[in-house]
Amino acid sequence: MPKATETVLEINLKYLEQNYKYLKSKLQPKTMFLAVVKAFAYGSDQVQIAKKITELGADYLAVAYTSEGVAIRKAGIQTPILVLHPQEVNFEEIVAYNLEPSIYSDRVLNQFIAYASSINKQNYPIHLKFNTGLNRLGFLEVDIDQIIKKITETEAIKVASAFSHMAASEDLTEKEFTDQQIQCFKTISNTLDGLLGYSPIKHMCNTSGILNYPDAHFNMVRSGIGLYGFGNDVKYDVYLKPIASLKTVISQLHYLEPNQSVGYNMAYKVTNKMITATLPVGHADGIGRIYGNQKGFVFINGKKAPILGNTCMDMIMVNVTNIDCKEGDEVIVFNETYTADALATAAGTISYELVTGISQRVKRVFNF
Repeated sequence: MPKATETVLEINLKYLEQNYKYLKSKLQPKTMFLAVVKAFAYGSDQVQIAKKITELGADYLAVAYTSEGVAIRKAGIQTPILVLHPQEVNFEEIVAYNLEPSIYSDRVLNQFIAYASSINKQNYPIHLKFNTGLNRLGFLEVDIDQIIKKITETEAIKVASAFSHMAASEDLTEKEFTDQQIQCFKTISNTLDGLLGYSPIKHMCNTSGILNYPDAHFNMVRSGIGLYGFGNDVKYDVYLKPIASLKTVISQLHYLEPNQSVGYNMAYKVTNKMITATLPVGHADGIGRIYGNQKGFVFINGKKAPILGNTCMDMIMVNVTNIDCKEGDEVIVFNETYTADALATAAGTISYELVTGISQRVKRVFNF
């Protein structure tokens, strides 16, 4: 791609394909693949990612909120879409756009049965979420009898899948806990199949689950962060390529003397002669204040430039004293070499938070 002349997020769909094929290579041929495209496809572009990933063969998509699924449907994508966190107010749109709700509590189950029955639906697909230890959303194993009673008393709905979520699949020091989760879900699955009289899809593994727990793939897996190039372990860096590169430019250089300050609240004080570069990207674009005061950095002409002082809404200032650069030069905030994971780790956060926080005002550019 040509060098950036403004702040842009470049999205490499060839890397998406590479990541998808690597993750698929870890599965049995008949194991289904659900691609998680919530949060604007982890900060990239949900429609373009959904189009590409379904072209590649993904069996299911997942979003967090109904509005995300609606946007994908409006783009003409017909792949089944699981809505992970629906609310009662969303049910009309869910059915109108042929989305499939996660049912995670007795309240939501009652509400959706009532709605689906009121519009004379038959066998509308739902997905039962079970809590096996994350303690975020989901039914418990002891709820199964009551769930089955309600489902078998109506023709309005049918269970398309049952699923759970691993709490620490990337942390092998917590393998005992994860194994307990897996065993709990196996027990739930067997009980559910026996009482339903049919066998819905089962899925539990996220990206790290795919990589670390092959015996828990069941008949479908879910991947979010892995598709976007992060395997939560450096040993996978050679196989997974970050698909997004955040780039910007140098707007202005400043030549500062000792005792001058940089940015709001004089947060950085100059001790020796210094050259700073001001860049048109700030906390309104997703580079939050946690990256300020030399915790974060960018790369200019291959050299690291620490962020100085407090991050501004639309700008950051960086130290370029020892970097040969000029106004208009391209700046790499993160890419496949200078990764979002490295930048996030330096500031005490995670790649997920950084990449999903990139503002929608940042221009998206695609490499097909």
